Amino acid sequence: MFLQEHWNGFAHEIHRLPSTFFIAMRGEQKYAASALASPYNPMGRVIAVANQKGGVGKTTTAINLAASFAAAEIETLLVDCDPQSNATSGLGFVKDAERVSSYHLLMGAAGAEEALITTEIAKLWLLPSHKNLIGANLELVDADGREFRLREALAPLRDRFQFIVLDCPPALDLLTLNALVAADTVLIPMQGEYFALEGISELIDTIERIRASFNPQLGIEGVVLTMFDERTNLAQQVMAELKSFFGDKLCKSTVPRNIRLAEAPSHGKAALTYDPRSKGSESYIRLAKEIIKRQAAHGGHKAVAGGDRPSARSSHTSVAAITTEEHREETAVQPGTVNTEPSDGATLTQSAPGKVVGADPEHGGGGDSGG
Repeated sequence: MFLQEHWNGFAHEIHRLPSTFFIAMRGEQKYAASALASPYNPMGRVIAVANQKGGVGKTTTAINLAASFAAAEIETLLVDCDPQSNATSGLGFVKDAERVSSYHLLMGAAGAEEALITTEIAKLWLLPSHKNLIGANLELVDADGREFRLREALAPLRDRFQFIVLDCPPALDLLTLNALVAADTVLIPMQGEYFALEGISELIDTIERIRASFNPQLGIEGVVLTMFDERTNLAQQVMAELKSFFGDKLCKSTVPRNIRLAEAPSHGKAALTYDPRSKGSESYIRLAKEIIKRQAAHGGHKAVAGGDRPSARSSHTSVAAITTEEHREETAVQPGTVNTEPSDGATLTQSAPGKVVGADPEHGGGGDSGG
């Protein structure tokens, strides 16, 4: 049972957050509702999925959010910035020290084009990681411009992909710093539990420091509740309390606890390809739709560079593929019925996974990626 003294402690923890937290969450000029994220960037949007607290669903969110963007026929890149390389293995690629990875990008040993590999979802590309990446924290300590390594490495790709999703490690280290400096916005996964607040003030403080020193345009994409059980009073109370401070930055879409989300990585698949009708898959489609609509409100979609260049009409069609039939997200599937289509009209397309590509995605190298 959730006792009153527990809730009092929860509320007390919220009110202990520093003034920068309230400035970030509620300041009308600095983080107005009309500026949930950084100003619209016509060269693509880089979203860092970050929270220094472990076990909140960062990698699951990064994989499935990127897959949901790709399912809407939007060119998307997932960058694994974590030495654990779970985003890499979660898409079916074995760990391979010989493969060009995000480590080589940070060390300046290779370009981003050399590291790109395709996945089984046609519009989803992966920039893999390897455990060697942990050494970058030490190797870059005395390097000039160490905070800007990832930003500079990804710069050539920004006009090619409409969304670039960065999976950050569960720490506020140099790797996370590089990701936040490279990003336009930060998406923060949080559990709907008491301990979710621990460390949030540190993350907000880090974002403020990065804005002041390295990346003035860094914004907060949103806060998404993961492993959320709406049936419990605790979850509802936490959600209400967070809503009062985060306001519109608290995403309307929540991610429930779902066995399919947990099973998918063991098969090397995103949940959308493992079970597109699962509640977990549907929740990430809704989250992707929410972010796409938010971006469209700030300037619309660009025609992606590289590969097929869609016309303005086909670009809007891609958005429509994930934004049609809005009322379906409000309608629960009744017992005994079967949803025969992927939610929100998303259509999955597949290609041969593991293809290493060069500058032209249609004429890339055909070598084995090791996946």
